[in-house]
Amino acid sequence: MTDEQNQVIPAGEFIPAAERYNLISQIDRWVIHAFLKNFDADRQTSKHQSAQPTQYMINLSGASVGDEQFLEFLKTQLEQHPKAAQCICFGITETAAISSWSQAVRFIQELRALGCQFALDDFGSGMSSFAYLKTLPVDYLKIDGRFIEGMTEDPTKFAIVESINHIGHVMGMQTIAECVSSITTREKLQDIGVDYVQGFEISQPFALQWS
Repeated sequence: MTDEQNQVIPAGEFIPAAERYNLISQIDRWVIHAFLKNFDADRQTSKHQSAQPTQYMINLSGASVGDEQFLEFLKTQLEQHPKAAQCICFGITETAAISSWSQAVRFIQELRALGCQFALDDFGSGMSSFAYLKTLPVDYLKIDGRFIEGMTEDPTKFAIVESINHIGHVMGMQTIAECVSSITTREKLQDIGVDYVQGFEISQPFALQWS
């Protein structure tokens, strides 16, 4: 989204407004439609078909996860683009999962059956995180950025990150650290065995570049 001066507005600034005015599911639908359209076009024009397909992570709002009509929309879209499902990992927040638990579990199970994967975003932000984690069928655990920021100076944060990473691995999930903004933090995460990192230390946000 751009402003009057054609400057990009960070998602963190316009998404809360979209949620407040019940527009967020429309954005999710647009993202899915635009992604799949470009995904098919890219496959047709790409000269190199990798044996290991690129994985794309797409965040979904809590409103969409709890919406039966959105689930049917997604299933229809993926049935029309059968090669895309294996390349998609949907991200849902811990808060969204808790707020409509049974629907979130069904949502994940039905889309995993089509070949999609799931990541649980902002893990650790809820008070009962570990209590329900065992029953939620996700593939990736994304450690809340509030624990990552400052973990190199704060032994408590470091211990929390180390604990989440260990439990995630015991449960067969891969872990992703959010909000990694320095090489020192990245090295610490590598030392304790976190699988992936995201954040400004890796790259600033930019538009998706298709081949």
